[in-house]
Amino acid sequence: MTARGALFRLFRNKAPRAGVASIAALLVFAAAASAAPPPPANLEVQGGEDGWRPDRAFRLRWRNPAGVAAVRYRVRDPLGAVAVATHRLGWAATEAAVEVPALPGAYTAAVWLEDASGAQGSGATAKLRFDDARPGATAPIPAAAWIGRTAFPFTVRLERPGGQPPLSGIRGYAVSLGAAPGADPCAAPDRCTEAETDLHGGNDSLSIAELPEGTSYVHAVAVSGAGMRSAGIGRAVLRVDKTDPVTRLAGAPPGWTNRAVALAASATDAGSGMEPEADGATPFTAIRVDGGTPVVATGELVATALIAEGDHAVAYYARDRAGNLDDGGSSNGMPNRRPRTARVRIDRTSPSVSFANAQDPLDPELIHARVADGLSGPDPQRGWIGLRRAGSGDPFAPLPELPAPAGELRARWDSDAHPSGDYEFQATGYDLAGNATVTTRKANGMTMTLSNPLKTRTTLRAAFGGRALHRWRCSRRRGRRRCRRQVIRRLSLRPAKRTVPYGRGVLLSGRLGNGAGSPLGGRRPVRVVETFAGDRGPGVRQSTAWTDPGGAFVVRLPPGPSREVTVAFDGSPTLSRSASRRLSLEVRSAVRLHASSPVARIGGAPLVFRGRVAAAPGMIPPGGKSVQLQFRLPGLAWSEFRTIKTDRRGRFRYAYRFSDDDSRGTRFQFRAWVPAQDDWPYEPASSTPVLVRGA
Repeated sequence: MTARGALFRLFRNKAPRAGVASIAALLVFAAAASAAPPPPANLEVQGGEDGWRPDRAFRLRWRNPAGVAAVRYRVRDPLGAVAVATHRLGWAATEAAVEVPALPGAYTAAVWLEDASGAQGSGATAKLRFDDARPGATAPIPAAAWIGRTAFPFTVRLERPGGQPPLSGIRGYAVSLGAAPGADPCAAPDRCTEAETDLHGGNDSLSIAELPEGTSYVHAVAVSGAGMRSAGIGRAVLRVDKTDPVTRLAGAPPGWTNRAVALAASATDAGSGMEPEADGATPFTAIRVDGGTPVVATGELVATALIAEGDHAVAYYARDRAGNLDDGGSSNGMPNRRPRTARVRIDRTSPSVSFANAQDPLDPELIHARVADGLSGPDPQRGWIGLRRAGSGDPFAPLPELPAPAGELRARWDSDAHPSGDYEFQATGYDLAGNATVTTRKANGMTMTLSNPLKTRTTLRAAFGGRALHRWRCSRRRGRRRCRRQVIRRLSLRPAKRTVPYGRGVLLSGRLGNGAGSPLGGRRPVRVVETFAGDRGPGVRQSTAWTDPGGAFVVRLPPGPSREVTVAFDGSPTLSRSASRRLSLEVRSAVRLHASSPVARIGGAPLVFRGRVAAAPGMIPPGGKSVQLQFRLPGLAWSEFRTIKTDRRGRFRYAYRFSDDDSRGTRFQFRAWVPAQDDWPYEPASSTPVLVRGA
């Protein structure tokens, strides 16, 4: 009731019985009431009026007008009852600390002012919202057993808090995420700050952009409008696997095959694994052939078989429990990563093989067959050609192989090494898958048969001497030696053996012709083969001579030890091989002998014989060459009186003393004789006789 109303009531009720003094007092009261202070200005709760507080203590602030002598305040509960009795502050206070009862609720604080006369003005009010009740517990809703690469961003949903919600309601949720299993999303044990509250306004879903591989933990509490947190912490485990499983393929051959192929793909995964379980993605392993429908099996193993011919592209891949899939599709999260692939090539059809219809007239011994295959292609590393006598029924003997272009078999038949007659051929060709075809037919269907000889026959004659052989023929008649010079032009009449002195070269001539003996024309090479006697000789020496257009050739054999000589023509693609008869060139040893004096004193100083056996370097045997010292009287035969050995250079020395008086006045002939020896590649020979007179 206002002062004016009170005055009016008092005047109406009491004026008839009151005196003039009472009326005057009422007038003074009315004047005082009309001057009471106004309400405090800008009354507010420190920290904001609208927010709920978890603590009972509040601080009020306001502004006072002039003339304020005291301040009064009180607090009423939500039902209007006085919760905090009126407090009077006996000074012009501008703030006050207020503590509400322990019962949560939205309290109302009233503040009014009093002037020096004790007059009280009307009050101003502010809401004091107190709620220290904790919300019910929340927990992350269990996610999939494993989180894969394609699941991000990943959403974690939280359960609504159970029980009766606090008066302040649910502000949101505080959530922490990390590798520690016992983490707490808030620093204080009973409340969470605004900054620690991650989800607001009823949002119960947390979006996680990325997590490392391995195990992470999410912790959550509900936060009331006053900042109080759930008593318990809800936790969930997040297991992350971003790595594709490792898939291997067994059974794929490295190249072409001629059989059906059994394939098996197996997958291993070190993270989420390949074992099927109720939660999470269903792991599987798959094989896809030529981009068709894949063969899929749950778990770590799948098998299939390929039978159809062709070059097949086989992709094999797997998905683990986390959903990581490396199939090359867009759903695997890495579209640039393709699945592992292999090639399986099957060819069960044999190739076609046939001989050429005709031989090359310029090389009739070249045998070739064509191998064709429309799928895997001919195998250049396999195949052969064989022959046998026609109608013999013998196994085919392989011929020497020759390099050949792709799709062809080549071999050379050495027809010179086979007797005359008919021969049939067989070719075996392979494709890259291992299929084989055996044929004895030409491309025109005829049997592959050839008649030997294929090539023009040749003859080769050789003999010692140049265009003609000049030699002396000697004979003894009636004690006299007679010699005459002989000239032999025909090669066939010349002797196959010739003896020459040491250190002399020899001419060798010959002629190459066809089977009828006619010249072949053109210049052709012939091989001169010298096979030397003895293990210490040069062994075999070969040289080349060239025929003239008439087929003739002449070559000089250099000096050297005794040897056998043959001349060979190796043939050509159209000419057969031929060789001359074996010729024997015998080289006599060379030895010199000297005596220390032409006169030997009977009983005097010995006569010293010195000499040397000539030989090419290294030809003297290690133990020396044997040399016989011989003597004779005029008209008598030679007699040996001593055998000695040379040194490594062929030199020898021997001292001989004359002691027989019968030798006095006798003229002796002495010589050195070099006999035959197993390791000596020269013929026996003697030195020039030396004359010595006994005295």
